[in-house]
Amino acid sequence: MRPSTLLFHLTRRLLYTKWRDPQEEPKLHLFGQLKGITRQWLDTCLVCKGGAYPAQLMYQQLADVACQRITDAITAAFIGEKPVKALLDAYNPTGSTRHVRFTTSRTDRWETSARHCHVNWVICDSEWESEFCRVVESHPRVLAYVKNHALGFEVPYRMGSDMRRYRPDFIVRIDDGRGAADPLNLVVEIKGYRREDAKVKKTTMDTYWVPGVNHLGSYGRWAFAEFRDIYLIRDELNAKISAELDKIINEAAAAQPAEAA
Repeated sequence: MRPSTLLFHLTRRLLYTKWRDPQEEPKLHLFGQLKGITRQWLDTCLVCKGGAYPAQLMYQQLADVACQRITDAITAAFIGEKPVKALLDAYNPTGSTRHVRFTTSRTDRWETSARHCHVNWVICDSEWESEFCRVVESHPRVLAYVKNHALGFEVPYRMGSDMRRYRPDFIVRIDDGRGAADPLNLVVEIKGYRREDAKVKKTTMDTYWVPGVNHLGSYGRWAFAEFRDIYLIRDELNAKISAELDKIINEAAAAQPAEAA
């Protein structure tokens, strides 16, 4: 297949599925810009391994994965300039640990500190999660945390042509320098082996969910972190908190009026 043919079909799929409002005609005036972006993605981002070849993007499922990644990259490039709008679940916009109540026969669990968590047990999916509980309960800047088990916290995302729901592992409330009245809500994923859907989940959180809820402003400040090494959880948590502290300092410095010489 000629590269130009593949480029045309992938751009058309991108235009019709990602840049078209419901019940409206496709925005054909965007075709030229999207074609250039798609060409750049094919030339610089597409890597074929194990006998795969570019023409396989003619399959609809693979084409949808490619279109989603191109759209994610475009959205990420405009974070801060064109804000992402969050759409809340009209029937269940908020949740709380006070409503968590369940029974379980699983024995792999961690008894939480009452000072840090409303829920008395964390049901662990791995030893990594037990280590994470130990780390956050001993960290001086952690105000509270909870395992997202029976909490109902879900993030919708798209994997190819399929709509799915992502359930992060933990939510940690951190004093990142603004005090307990304005904590940072850190969504945490504990991940050992990263499959393809794990990359999509992280992209969804970084590109859509976190910018969207922060722009909304009525639910506090949020961030996302993925920990992939059990031995580096404390160091990576410290690094994340330090990065948020630096962000606060830079914002405060930028807000200061410049003094005349």
